[in-house]
Amino acid sequence: MKKISLANVFFTMVATVISMTACSDDSNSTDPGTDPGEKNELEDVILFKAEDGSISQLGNGEQEFEMPKGKYTLKKGTYHMKGWCYVADGVELTIEPGTIIKGDKETKAALIVERGGKLFAKGTADAPIVMTSEQAPGSRRPGDWGGLIICGKAKNNGVEKQIEGGPRTMYGGQDDADNSGIISYVRVEFAGYPFKADQEINGITFGSVGSGTQVDHLQVSYSNDDSYEWFGGTVNCKYLIAYHGWDDEFDTDNGFSGKLQFLLSVRHPKIADTSLSNGFESDNDADGSTKDPFTTCTFSNITFVGPIGQAADFANTSDYINGGTLNPNNGSKTGTFQAAMQIRRNSKLNCFNSVAMGYPVGILLDNQKGTTQTWATNGDLKLNNLYFAQMTVLGSDVNKSWKDLYSTDGTNEEAGKISFSHDFFLNQTGNKYFDTIAELGLNQPNSLATSPNYGPKSGSPLVGHADLFNDGMLSDPFFDKVDYIGAFKSDSEADNWMKGWTNFDPQNTAY
Repeated sequence: MKKISLANVFFTMVATVISMTACSDDSNSTDPGTDPGEKNELEDVILFKAEDGSISQLGNGEQEFEMPKGKYTLKKGTYHMKGWCYVADGVELTIEPGTIIKGDKETKAALIVERGGKLFAKGTADAPIVMTSEQAPGSRRPGDWGGLIICGKAKNNGVEKQIEGGPRTMYGGQDDADNSGIISYVRVEFAGYPFKADQEINGITFGSVGSGTQVDHLQVSYSNDDSYEWFGGTVNCKYLIAYHGWDDEFDTDNGFSGKLQFLLSVRHPKIADTSLSNGFESDNDADGSTKDPFTTCTFSNITFVGPIGQAADFANTSDYINGGTLNPNNGSKTGTFQAAMQIRRNSKLNCFNSVAMGYPVGILLDNQKGTTQTWATNGDLKLNNLYFAQMTVLGSDVNKSWKDLYSTDGTNEEAGKISFSHDFFLNQTGNKYFDTIAELGLNQPNSLATSPNYGPKSGSPLVGHADLFNDGMLSDPFFDKVDYIGAFKSDSEADNWMKGWTNFDPQNTAY
């Protein structure tokens, strides 16, 4: 932690006032601090001299840098972030639209918002905020830097806990309406540097983030761990993309109870984790306990695109899934794919109005720890209006089995009897299974082919539905009451909420 002298505190207070005044400056400079005759008000406070002589290094170069209390604005520009930069209690960091932050590989750079700190990263469709690798185009890999962590004071079922991935940061409290700021129109690319074996930071991690926080229009690409993970909290999210991640796409734990709508998940057939990669991975906690609050998050309008159908030669084997040219060779282990939805360890996750395709397993309700299948039977876990297509098996009851066989303990399978998960899926309101991805009527859902488009064509079975939002869990005004299943209304540009701010080829982008 950086120690601040009294003189530095005085300077910090003065710098903060100047910074707040400077926020009204409409300058569009993209080269912060390069004018030798102009003093950068954040110099030696949160910005430091970079190798090129500009004042554009975020963090002082130490592994752990705590921003002094105050309000700071990173004006539009390109910055090189070094070390773990803590937005600590009493700090407000604003990042202007169009800003690019390159994470340092050597120091495992990460931006970490702690309880009481606030991040206002409010990009726009025309000028998103980008957090990406410092490596040159063509040489970027998953895990080139740490990632984005946001922690708050909302409830979780473990009270106060230390966030995953190594940082000192604690999360949790009693304020479910806690506000950690605004994260909107932000891309996070090539994050997830392994702090140590099996200790990667996710692309974006939410620890007990409260409902007062605004989260929308985020894209996480090529994360070296989960694309998104929520540990407890109540934050609501819209318009999220998980693209070509290493491990799970949307991981929910420790009593997360937020609401989420319009999500896209796209897998790369060569990239999966040794722990088995899923679309959903959801636990109440690691022990499968019945601690309150339960994980009761509610999802609607997701499109899951699995590895099957994206490569003609795809095989769910460790020989095939080797990371290809994107393997970072940083100790991260490749593995295989598992389920579009793995719900286990007493989770009560709910999902509505969504489509999933091309996974080895469609749904896995796992009773190895806890009684997830009981919650499903009792209606405490709802999975309605889900359309699945071209899964190797529709359901499985045992982790790492890939067999459609019945099990009530998550270990022993009953030969000749179809899985609980399979049977449960087909008996829920509005659920359907299709033998082929083509039957879904999507425009072009292959991310490795030309001009991918994940929207439904006219006449698709995903469109033109009534009464998709009758369930009481979807009555909240947060949910847009649409008439389609999946993340997109159609395949037209007018209905493409990804237009303008996303990037599906960050490997070759010149930042």
